[in-house]
Amino acid sequence: MKILVTGAAGFIGSNFVRYMLSRYKDVYVVSFDALTYAGNLENLAEFEGDPRHQFVKGDIANPEDVENVCREHKFDAVVNFAAESHVDRSIHLGVYPFIRTNVQGVQVLLETSRKYNIRRFVQISTDEVYGSLGEEGLFYEQSPLAPNNPYSATKAGADFLVRASFRCYGQDVVITRCSNNFGPYQFPEKLIPLTITNALENKPVPVYGDGMHMRDWIYVTDHCSAIDLVLRKAPAGSVYNIGGVHDIPNIEVVRKILRFMGKPESLIRHIEDRPGHDRRYAMDSSKITKELGWKMSYSFEEALQTTIKWYTENTKWWQRIKSGEYVSYYEKVYSARLKQKYP
Repeated sequence: MKILVTGAAGFIGSNFVRYMLSRYKDVYVVSFDALTYAGNLENLAEFEGDPRHQFVKGDIANPEDVENVCREHKFDAVVNFAAESHVDRSIHLGVYPFIRTNVQGVQVLLETSRKYNIRRFVQISTDEVYGSLGEEGLFYEQSPLAPNNPYSATKAGADFLVRASFRCYGQDVVITRCSNNFGPYQFPEKLIPLTITNALENKPVPVYGDGMHMRDWIYVTDHCSAIDLVLRKAPAGSVYNIGGVHDIPNIEVVRKILRFMGKPESLIRHIEDRPGHDRRYAMDSSKITKELGWKMSYSFEEALQTTIKWYTENTKWWQRIKSGEYVSYYEKVYSARLKQKYP
C-alpha cells in the first residue's frame, strides 16, 4: 500500500508514519508537509534512508504542490493530518490561515484525489466540531456539528466538504473525529507538553479559568491504531468517533503530571479563561469498537508517565522549539497574562 500522509511532520502525523512503517513491511509512505510552525523534520529523522519512506515539502492549499506529488506516485490512499491547529492561535493570531489550510487545502486534496483515482481519502477531524457538552452525555457520530471557535469551525467546514464529495461524486472518503491526543513529539503549547516542559524548567504552569474544563484524553499510538483500521476496513462515507474514555478536568491532569514529576502544585497559575472555551468533551467510541474491532492498549496513567519520560529524555527537541517562534507566542498569550495577574 502506498500512502500520502499530509501534515506528516506534525505531532499525530509523524506518529502515524512511525506506527505504519513499524508494523507493515509492504507500506510505502510519502510524508507531505509545508513545515509551518508545528511541522518539524526532526520528527521524521529516523526514517532518513528508509527505502519505504520519502519526504516531500508541500502545501495542501497549493494545487500545484499536490498535483506534482500525486502525478509522481500512484497512491492507494491519502490520510490528511495537515491543519492549522490550536484554538488559541485561531483566536489570537487570526483565522485566515486556518481557512486556507483547513478548508481550501482539504478541497484541493479531494479534487486531486479524484483526478488521480486515489482509492481512499481519510480526513482526520476533531471532537471539537461537536461543540461543548453539559455535565453529562457523550458525542455520537450523529451529534450535530456546533463549533464554538474559529479553529473548530474550519475543521467542521472541511468535514462538510468531505461528506459532499461522497454524496456528489461517490468518492471513497472516511472521517475520523478524535478526542485530545497526547504523547511524544507534541508541540509544547498544548496542555500536557506545556505542563511537563514548564515543570522541568520550574516555570509557572498556566491553567485557564478554574481548570474544570473536561477533556477525553487518548494516547497518540492508540489513535494511530484506530486510523489504521479505518484506512483498511471502514465503509466509504462513514464517520468514526475515537475517544480515550478518560474524562478528566484539566486541573487534575496538571496535578497528576506534577505529582508524577515530584514538582509542587505551587507552580500552577490560574489565568483568564479564553473566549469560546468549550467546557466539556466526551466521546462515544462504540461504533469503531463494534464495527472495526478497535480497542485501546494504554491506560491514561501509563501513557502519561511514558510521555513525561519522553520529554525528560528529549529536552533538546522541545527547548529548540520553545526558544524560537514558540517563545514569542508563549509570551504573548500566556506570560503577559501571568504577569498581569501575578506581578
